Amino acid sequence: MGARAAAYPGRMTDTQRTLILASASPARRALLRQAGLAFEVIVSGVDEDALDADTPAELARILAEAKAGAVAALPEAAGALVVGCDSVLELDGQALGKPADAEEATARWKSMRGRSGVLRTGHCLIDTVTGRRTSDTASTTVHFGEPTDAEIAAYVATGEPLHVAGAFTLDGRSAPFVDGIEGDSGNVIGLSLPLLRRLLAELGVSITDLWADAGQ
Repeated sequence: MGARAAAYPGRMTDTQRTLILASASPARRALLRQAGLAFEVIVSGVDEDALDADTPAELARILAEAKAGAVAALPEAAGALVVGCDSVLELDGQALGKPADAEEATARWKSMRGRSGVLRTGHCLIDTVTGRRTSDTASTTVHFGEPTDAEIAAYVATGEPLHVAGAFTLDGRSAPFVDGIEGDSGNVIGLSLPLLRRLLAELGVSITDLWADAGQ
């Protein structure tokens, strides 16, 4: 089920806990690297379309729990802390994930421009040593600008919106089309570091103990 990628960044000490990111997202990897965390990546392979929930916030959390749970059950994750994340954009009470195709991405942007939505990112952390787990959803309000039809067409043609929840990124080509946010910017990119710190603390782990140079 899982596909393992290289560890990031630096080396861990012999006593340091291993953090595994249960996601293929380059943006989430970048956030963890920028925060100085040592981690590995194992992609969960969870079928996101097979899961549903009553609200967008609940759906984001359920998806994160499924990803973390799938990776935590793998033999290669034994002894590690596993974090799973998943994001959806809530607009008009609906959960919007990755658009199916360019046509849907174009329609999505035309419906979002000049409006505001809420980016919900579910987070689940599992300690495979104790079996304890905790989860929560972080929310950030996103105020969209008003890109022209030509700008939307050019953006969709890059292919970027087809690979991200809500069909937009805050750290990519659509950044000029976002007028502002209210809340954690990292959450919009894919992972809330403040929430991760709180979840780690709930399981008795300090985020500073996961720094790549911890104990050196």
